[in-house]
Formats: sequence, structure tokens, C-alpha cells
Amino acid sequence: MIPLPTRRWVVGALLLAPAWLLGMIHPDGRLIAALLDLGWVLVLLVDAWRAPEAAGFGIEREPPAAFSVGRPLPIRYRWTNRSSGRAHLAVREAFPRPLSSAPMPGRTVEIPPRGTTTEWVTLTPERRGEGTGGTLWIRVRGPWGLAVMQSIRQLPWTALVFPDLTEGALRALPTRIQRRREAGLRNVRHLGEGRVFETLKEWVPGDDTRSIDWKATARRGKVMARRYEDERRQQVLILLDAGRMLTAEIDGRARLESAVDAALLLAYSAVEHDDDVGLLVFADTIQAYLPPRRGRRALKAVVEALARTEGRLVEPDYPHAFAFLAAHNRKRALTVLFTDVIDRTASDAMLAQVATLRPRHLPLAVTLRDPAMERTAIAHATTAADAFRRAAAEELLGARAEALAQMRGRGVLTLDVAPAQAAKSVVEQYDRLKRRGVL
Repeated sequence: MIPLPTRRWVVGALLLAPAWLLGMIHPDGRLIAALLDLGWVLVLLVDAWRAPEAAGFGIEREPPAAFSVGRPLPIRYRWTNRSSGRAHLAVREAFPRPLSSAPMPGRTVEIPPRGTTTEWVTLTPERRGEGTGGTLWIRVRGPWGLAVMQSIRQLPWTALVFPDLTEGALRALPTRIQRRREAGLRNVRHLGEGRVFETLKEWVPGDDTRSIDWKATARRGKVMARRYEDERRQQVLILLDAGRMLTAEIDGRARLESAVDAALLLAYSAVEHDDDVGLLVFADTIQAYLPPRRGRRALKAVVEALARTEGRLVEPDYPHAFAFLAAHNRKRALTVLFTDVIDRTASDAMLAQVATLRPRHLPLAVTLRDPAMERTAIAHATTAADAFRRAAAEELLGARAEALAQMRGRGVLTLDVAPAQAAKSVVEQYDRLKRRGVL
């Protein structure tokens, strides 16, 4: 490795530069200046030679299991110095892409002789996703501070950044008990199989003898029977279109991000409802599929799959996606499709496939409006170009409304909302459907 001079060495070299003026007034001045410069270069080489070798440092990184958008989390580094001299390091690191969109500033680390140093680096992810990084550029400074030796260390790791699910959004959801009450889930004294056990009661003549709990009867010394409640657990299946329709940005944010946030909040609400929740992410191929399950494990799997979802500039393959769904999920479910429509012609494939969900499933199509286009359609036109833009926007919005009307005519529920309101609107619609008992 070639030693690199520090600022201190460069300043010293500049201070030696006037020695060359001696050559103009003294015959031996040039020789003296050359010897001084050569000696200064030798000092640089000696300082570089005395610098600890980069290979003599041990590095251990302990990142969190996962990150969340907008939430700062620390990464722990443990540096080990195997040399007999104090180490002064300047470090730059290429973090995985979701953690840092801009180059991170360098940092300095000092390690005592044959000792260890713990370093903490706090990162606040700005976007969700999964990425790999971990290349470190390390500069080791010599003991005199005149030279540095640079090396590259590969310490790869993969970071997963979850979508943002803030506590405020969770607190805005109805409580679990309130939602169960609103959904019509009440205790029903229905004796029989295929029900959810609620409690024990004393058996009375007229009750089904099959409900008698003989172990409880033996413990209490009187005949005890099991009381059941109607089981209202249902399936919620989230379909996320990751094709080109949702890659378009609105106010600097891709519509796919709003769809991911809404899907995540819907999954959380479904788990709190004791419903089974599943996920299908598709574009031109199936990107992820999670069969409907219940509980926190199901929610964790959905969160991880949504974190890895990336939009693609391709046409979504609706026939393949819905054929895959039909083959892998036959039980009735509330099927929530996050997508968008332009006009009836461009969305014919999607319209035809969504209608095939009836009558086995209850389909709900969530489409994201474009507020900028709506503003253009009602803006006052002052020039010919403005008039053309307004006419084009009005035509697109009219065709879009026609496509949504056709979807509703085929028995598909629709929810056309602005991206910023998608999460709240979807959960409210889900609660309304639960209260009405239409699943």
C-alpha cells in the first residue's frame, strides 16, 4: 500500500518550500533544499512504516434485527487492536441502501494498545426495503500524524427496514373489544360442535348431553356443561399490485408506499379482530404469497413481506395472479386488492379478473386517486396549454370513473381514496363490513 500524506505533512512541506530560494543566492542552496525535501519524504515513509497494519484490527458489527422507517436505532461496533501502539482510524462505510440514500460522513475511532473500543452509530432509515452493504474504507494514521495507510475491509450484512407503523396510527384504531362488539361478535348460548368454547355452566334438563364436561363434573360434584359462542373468525386476503400503476409518484412519494402502509394497517386490524390474514404481492410474476393465518406470527410475516416489496415498471399479470389465488385459497375471504385504474380499455384485464372473485370471495378494490390530476381538472385555464391539460385531465378522470362504475356493476366493492387517506379509509371500510356481517 502507498502511504498517503496528511494535512500536517503537507503543511510541513510548504514550510520547506522557501528553502529553494537559497539556490538563488547561494551555490549550495539547491542541494540543501533537495536534502531537506528528501528527509521530509523519508519521515513520511517512516511514519507510515510505524503505523499499525490494518490487518491487525478486528471488527465486529452488531446491528438490530430490523429497522423501521423514521425510527433511529443504534448499531454497535467492537474494534480490537492487536498491535502494541495506539491506533487512530478514520472510517467510511457503505451502509445497505435502505438505511442511507446519501453518502455517510466519515468517523474517527481510537483504540488503545492491545485493547478494544466500542463504537455506536445511530441511523434513521428514510425508506423501507431490504439491502446489502458493509464495505469499510479504513485509514490508519501513523504515530506522528504525518502519513495514513488505507485499506478496504469487507464486512457484509443485510438490513431490513420495516414500513412505518406509528403508535399514533395504532391508537387511532378501535380497541379490540370495541371492534368485536361492533362486528356483532357476542356470546351465543349455542350447544354443539364447531363452536368456540366460552365458559362452563351447570347442566339443566333440556341441554344437550354431549355438552357435559365430565372432568369438571367430577371436580365440582355437580353436572357441568360447556357453553359455546358462535365462531366469527374470517379470512382477510390482501392483494398488492406492485406493477407500474402504483410506481407513479404523488407529491414526491410513490403510491405503492401508501398502499403498503394501508395494507399493513389492515393486517394489524385483522389480527386484532382475530381474523386470519394472508398476502399476495404480484407484478408480472408472483413476488410473495402468505396463506391466511391468524395471530402475531401472521402479522410479523406480513410486515416482513411488505418491507421487501418493490415496485416494478411492468404490466401486472392479473390472469396469472388470480389463477394462483384460486388454486391456493378456496375458503371464502374478504379479498382486498390495492391497485389503480386508468380507463376501461387499459384496465380490461384487471376488471375481468376481479369479477371472477365473486361469489366465492367478497372483493374490495382499493384504488388511489391522483390529487394533482384532480386539481388540474378544475384549475382555471389562462393559456391554450392550460386548457389542453385541463381537457386531458377531465377525460382521464371520466374514463376512470366509468371503469370504477363497471367494476361496481360486476359486484365488486370499490374504495377510491387519496393516497394520504388510504390506510384510515381501508380500516374503516373493513370495520363496516364486519359490523354488517357480509363476510
